[in-house]
Amino acid sequence: MANDLSAQLVDVQTQLTFQEDMLNALNERVVAQDLELRNLRRTIELLHEQMKQKNTAGEESLLVGIERPPHY
Repeated sequence: MANDLSAQLVDVQTQLTFQEDMLNALNERVVAQDLELRNLRRTIELLHEQMKQKNTAGEESLLVGIERPPHY
């Protein structure tokens, strides 16, 4: 009976150690993904600002270049 309890205790400790390792690995991955997500959001914001600036500049140049076709 003592051997059974000892074996069960070793099994539970082994499972707990595995779960702690898995939890640490998952936590590290979540932290890495959070950093990547923040970087991607910042990149999107920068691209959005660049598009706004180009669209504003592009609208001005489009208005200058609009002429009536010759058949009017």
